[in-house]
Amino acid sequence: MKKILIVNANYYNDVTSQLVSAAKKILKKDKCKVSILYAPGVFEIPISIKKNIKRFDAFIALGCVIKGKTPHFDLICKSSFDSILKLSTLYNKPIGNGIITALSKKQAFERCGKIKSNKPNKGAEAANAVLSIMKNGPKKI
Repeated sequence: MKKILIVNANYYNDVTSQLVSAAKKILKKDKCKVSILYAPGVFEIPISIKKNIKRFDAFIALGCVIKGKTPHFDLICKSSFDSILKLSTLYNKPIGNGIITALSKKQAFERCGKIKSNKPNKGAEAANAVLSIMKNGPKKI
């Protein structure tokens, strides 16, 4: 049974609770053993993953960053995304990135499914990506 840790930065809990629900639904359907760890913000996701890297087969990073009037958005997004990618490749573990980067709360609500939109839920996208990587091995030709 695949063990997957969802790391949820719950700073915007009204957004991320929707991401967690969607990710859990996908993972449970695939009979994964799911654990959840809460982080205060997106910036804390990489260290939360690293501390648990040997205990799980894969990870899903969930959170939301909404652009304000300072460069904080760009710095947090870039450093967090770079760190997540580095952990994934360094430890050879799939990490689904379901962190919403939005220009407004309305846009974040669209990406988490809180308001009707044609945009997919980022939590479900991240869960599907992780499962896809875990299932797809090399094929003999």
